[in-house]
Amino acid sequence: MEGQPRPTVPEAISAMDGLLATSIVGQQEFARKLGLSVTDLVCFAYVLEAGDTPVTAGDLAEHAHVTTGAVTGVLNRLERGGFVTRRPDPADRRRIRVIAVPDAAEKVRAVYEPYYARLAELFAQYTPDQLALLTDWFTSAGQLARAYLEESR
Repeated sequence: MEGQPRPTVPEAISAMDGLLATSIVGQQEFARKLGLSVTDLVCFAYVLEAGDTPVTAGDLAEHAHVTTGAVTGVLNRLERGGFVTRRPDPADRRRIRVIAVPDAAEKVRAVYEPYYARLAELFAQYTPDQLALLTDWFTSAGQLARAYLEESR
């Protein structure tokens, strides 16, 4: 960025809006390739992020900003599609724990892998200090977005 004019805040917001719009379309395309809706994909991604820690339907509803009734439909579709299994919580049989099916996790990784490889190439063009700044910005922007979503509920 040496020698280039510094972008203004409105230009930065415009660039971010373009990235977000393209990312939304990309998520729709990734979901379509997997035979899922975007909400189903968001919920499955949350199950994957949890790793070996099973999540509840309530956790998914909160994360995806949908009702627990809507999550029941999501879980039905994910289970039918072979993405998750549901098991009773050993501590409370009324609660259901959701666990990712390993083969499904690999299927999702295969869809995302080419995109993530390109992102890795892009990030490799930046210095460690620039990556630290980008990571800080993404983390802070994510926190701001989550807080704004909570406030607007």
